[in-house]
Amino acid sequence: MNYYYNQNGIGDTLLIDLLKTPAGDLRAERHGDVAVITDENGEVTGYNLFHASKYIEIEGHGKLRVDQAFVDRLTEVFKENGVEAELVHDPLPDFIIGLVVEKKKHPDADKLSVCQVDIGFETLTIVCGAPNVERGQKVVVARVGALMPNGLVIKDAELRGVPSHGMICSARELQLPNAPKEKGILVLDDDAPIGEDFWAYRERR
Repeated sequence: MNYYYNQNGIGDTLLIDLLKTPAGDLRAERHGDVAVITDENGEVTGYNLFHASKYIEIEGHGKLRVDQAFVDRLTEVFKENGVEAELVHDPLPDFIIGLVVEKKKHPDADKLSVCQVDIGFETLTIVCGAPNVERGQKVVVARVGALMPNGLVIKDAELRGVPSHGMICSARELQLPNAPKEKGILVLDDDAPIGEDFWAYRERR
């Protein structure tokens, strides 16, 4: 679940994305200052909170880093506007160091691999197209919900019939300086700690 705010760009509106792929066209139903966004199957895909600063203190812009107190207050605001919603706070980093514990050939695509990646508290299945991915590598994983430097939001996906939950990143995708032009994931040093925020790790290097 991602929370976005850009007062200069769209005004005093908090956008909440449930990271679901909508089926068909979207529609919005207004309840006071809360708009509930649903797809054509009636499944909720997100919310908008208008006049957001009237209800809650917001720091920053773009994708927000929120805490549990923020989410608890937001849940109360929704109730005040007649909307019951299960809002969640994910305290884990978007870009996390993982270990490739298994690599198998994709059953229906020669250039894809199906990887099992340990990120410290769970193991993710990630379909990867990089030619250099191998078992035993320390890598950077963009978790579901991560906002890439190019603006892409990582979501659960299915690639040629295999579910994929995240992305193993290249240096170019992370927009690191002096990133190689050749296609391939970024392979970290063996001492990179599994489960740590990649950007915090990089700052210490």
